Amino acid sequence: MSTGAAIAVAVTFVWLGMVLGISFLEAPLKFRAPNVTLQIGLGIGRLVFRALNTVEVGFAVVLLAAVPTVCAGERTPLGIVVAFAVVFAALAIQLIAVRPRLTRRSDEVLAGADVPRSRGHYVYIGLEAAKVVALSTAGILLLTG
Repeated sequence: MSTGAAIAVAVTFVWLGMVLGISFLEAPLKFRAPNVTLQIGLGIGRLVFRALNTVEVGFAVVLLAAVPTVCAGERTPLGIVVAFAVVFAALAIQLIAVRPRLTRRSDEVLAGADVPRSRGHYVYIGLEAAKVVALSTAGILLLTG
């Protein structure tokens, strides 16, 4: 396995682990902890997801550089390209369309406003699920290809 391929595999699976650990474990559990109010939970969530998204952008940049070297001189297999395209598109939608809306809503909640539940969280979760499937697929294809 080339260095580029090893880097791509490592980054892919670390990214997958971070999404699973933060989005599907930490995020829902923090609201069940004793004495964690909605305001405290939202404040923690904003910090954690800002950090996660920052790391994800870094991972995307590394993968954009590493994946073309995986098949040194050959075309990157279509499955790998499609899987990473899904990951990058989901991240872009989260950063450009979903997170700003969630941030505005959480600003209102933190300011004490009584606002209705947000469907934006469901969109964000759906995009996280898409990233999990796509990262899993990309990682497996990188290992087997």
